[in-house]
Parts: sequence; structure tokens; C-alpha cells
Amino acid sequence: MLPSTAVSNLAVPVLRTVAVAAGAMMARSGASARTLSRRNVVRATPRIPTQARLLASAATATAAAPVASADATPNLARDKKYLLPLYGRPDIVLTHGEGCRVFDSDGRSYVDFCAGIAVTALGHGDPDVARVVGEQAAKMIHSSNLFHNEHAGPLAELLVEELGARGHWSEGAKVFFGNSGTEANEAAFKFARKFARAHHETPDAAYKYGNPTFHKHHVLSFQNAFHGRTMGAISATPNPKYQSPFAPLVPGFASVPFNDVAAVEKAITEHTCAVIVEPIQGEGGIHPASLEFLEAIRRRCDEVGALVIYDEIQCGLSRTGHFFAHASLPAHLTPDIVTLAKPLANGVPIGACIISDRVARAVKPGDHGTTFGGNPLACAVGRVVAGKLRQDAFLKHVQDRGNQLAAGMERAAAGLNAARAGTVVEVRGKGLMVGVELDAKVDAQKVCDAAREKGLMVITAGGNTLRLIPPLVVTAEEIEFGVRVLEECVRAVASAPN
Repeated sequence: MLPSTAVSNLAVPVLRTVAVAAGAMMARSGASARTLSRRNVVRATPRIPTQARLLASAATATAAAPVASADATPNLARDKKYLLPLYGRPDIVLTHGEGCRVFDSDGRSYVDFCAGIAVTALGHGDPDVARVVGEQAAKMIHSSNLFHNEHAGPLAELLVEELGARGHWSEGAKVFFGNSGTEANEAAFKFARKFARAHHETPDAAYKYGNPTFHKHHVLSFQNAFHGRTMGAISATPNPKYQSPFAPLVPGFASVPFNDVAAVEKAITEHTCAVIVEPIQGEGGIHPASLEFLEAIRRRCDEVGALVIYDEIQCGLSRTGHFFAHASLPAHLTPDIVTLAKPLANGVPIGACIISDRVARAVKPGDHGTTFGGNPLACAVGRVVAGKLRQDAFLKHVQDRGNQLAAGMERAAAGLNAARAGTVVEVRGKGLMVGVELDAKVDAQKVCDAAREKGLMVITAGGNTLRLIPPLVVTAEEIEFGVRVLEECVRAVASAPN
């Protein structure tokens, strides 16, 4: 366990400026340049801070540099004046980070358990990411998809090779790069409908001249799902908060309860062209799909000629301890399409839609496109990030820390429920994607607010759930700190008068 002095030090102001942090990062990156390994992928050992480093950075902060205490008020006022107020945010301004720690403009330090909503898998200030951003920005940031570039193909190769020749990937796959998760899902819907037309539309009803009577275009999703904010994506996200203000939605979308085998068997019909499912729901409250549920989806889709889309935008890319979240499933449960985004370039915008070879054969030049997707900068960074995330040692680290986090929260839940029955409803998840559902009388957002005051950044998910998704380089000591703070804060909120 971290000593009590270290716990308090993690939450007090640190005396470090952005310039000092950036200078140190550049110095490290110069010493850590790697040569490209087999398949032209950087496969450096992930930077995982030790306890000594964590404690030393807090204990010696006063000697690092003059105080970096820029008052947040002017920034907050400017944001209020000029930014569209779409987000509910606390009154702090984050300026920089290192590993699993972030710092605000008043010099306060926080252990980061949200990772930019499961994005910064390698933490903040990773030296290899910093190096490749600088090097590639100096060479070429953008060229458009009118020309090939030197990084998109190798990144696509890496992703396809990681899928392996198993199940529906046995004949190979192709990759479309976009700029976000919602774009990856929009591409998946288009490719699924194009596949349906190519395989199920009769010649006398050709789409060439329009065919309003073609019915195999339905897409099935699930309650509590989240697939993005664009029109197709929110049509597959059955939450009135996201859908109602923008109705009418895209036609042909429907949803049924998650993990309900009987509902799936009834809802998937000859009119279904695709089913989109998160192997672990993120925004909806960290709900893993059951094996029986995924079996039913795959079986019914095969029976009616529909495609299975796995949305791994939050749960994929090593967060569960497997490079692909579905990699631990039997081979026959592999999807036809998988979508990725968040951590693929550690915060540089990128999304990927990977489609099996049989789906790719239905997609023709001009069917889809993007200006920025697959640009040299994003793909160069993606190669470095994916090269680290795929390493066996890295995946073992995620599994170990995930087990530690789940076990720690289970112990905390037992203690909290012993003091007040029903405080914690359930701890669930996989790897470093853990949800802690609280009793309805214990406001999860108030717990997050209290944790932030104690130096821990954490966010919520649906169903009054704490969503614990730290950077994948999180240390054992940082997890101990997080579990301790969360237990204290849940206890305080639960015992506070209504």
C-alpha cells in the first residue's frame, strides 16, 4: 500500500511547468528512439512507472521548477464565452500529464482513472508517441487518399495480422481508416447494407435505378448500447437522451434488450442485414456480453445471411487483456466486421473499420471515402501504439492489473456493504475495464466529484455506475491508491444526509 504521506502528496500541488515536462519528455524521446522491428512496427517495451518513480515525482516536486500556478478563471471564462456548452465539466483546466497522472493549471496532480474515456492507453507523455508525432509532423501530416502514404498500409497489415486466420477472418480482411469511432461505425453500416444488396438483391430490382422495396437493410442493436453521435450511430444507440432531439432517425434500425437470447432469436429476421454489439458495453454501464448471447447472434445471422459487427471502440485494443476483445471467444464467434478507435493512436484522432474478405468483395471504389482518414500522422502514431499494445508482456500487465483492480473493488464493496447493505450492487468487467454499480441512493457523480478532490480522476457510466478505465500502463501502486480513494468516497457519499 502507498504510505499515507504518499497518498496526500498525490493530491497536492506539484511544482512543475509544462515547459519542464515537455523538455524532459523530449530528452527521454531522444534517448529512446527505436529501430523498426519485423513488419516495420515499433515494439518497444511499454513505459510502466515504478513505485519509486511515482513516489519520487510527488516527494521531490518542490525542487523541480517554479510554481506553475496559472489561475484557471480566465480560461474558464473564455471557454464559456466562445465554446458551445455541450459538456458538463468541473472548473479545472488540465495542462499536461505524465504516465497515469495529469496536472491542472493550478499545479494540482491527479491519478487518471478515465484515460480520456479509454483513449490514452499508453498514458500521457509517452516518449515514443511524442517522438513519432514530431518526426512525422516535420515530414508530412496530410496527403489525402488520392495518394498512397507510407504508414496506412503497414498499420492495416498489423491489425489484420493480429486478427489471425481464424473464423470469419480465415480468408483475410481489409481496413478502412476514418477519424473517430462513430465514423468507423457509420462505415460498418454502409458496408453491411452494400453487402446485403450485393448478395440478396435480384437483378430486376437493381439499386442502380433505386429500389424502395428492398427490405434487407435492417440493423439490430441493443439497449444501453452506445455507438456514436452521428445520425446512423445514434439510430443504433437506443437512448432517448441522444435520439429524441434529432428525430426522425435513420430508418431501418431497431433494438432489443442486451444479453436476451430469446429477444435476439425473434428480432433477427430475413430483413436483417447486420447486428451491431459491444462485446462489453462501455457507456451503458460496463456490461459484458454472455457467451450464450453472442452464440445466438452469430447463429441467427448465419441463418438469415446477416453480418455480425463487433463495436470494440472502447473495449478493444488490449483493454481487456487481449488485443481484440473478441480474441478470447471461440473462433466461430468472430465477427464479419470489427470497429476500433479510441486508443489506436493514443489520442491522435483515428478510427478503423475492419471487414472480412467476403464483405470487402462487395465494396467498390467510390462506395465510401474520407478526406482525413488514414493520414500519415495518425497512422504513423497508430503503428507505434499498436506495436506496443500487442506485446505479450504488455497484455500480461493489463491482465494482472485488471485482476488487481477487480479484486480490490470487490474487497471494498464487501466492506461497504457490511457497513450499509446494498451500497454496491455489483462489480463487473474484464481487464482494465471495470464497472462498479452503486445503489440508486448513492450518486455516482457525487463519488466522482469527491474522488477528484482527493486526487483521483474517475467518470461514470449508465446505471449509476463508476467506470474505471485507467491508462493501460497503470501501476499496482496507482491502483491501490484508486481503490482506497473510491472506497473512502463511496462511504462518505453513502453516509451523507440526503
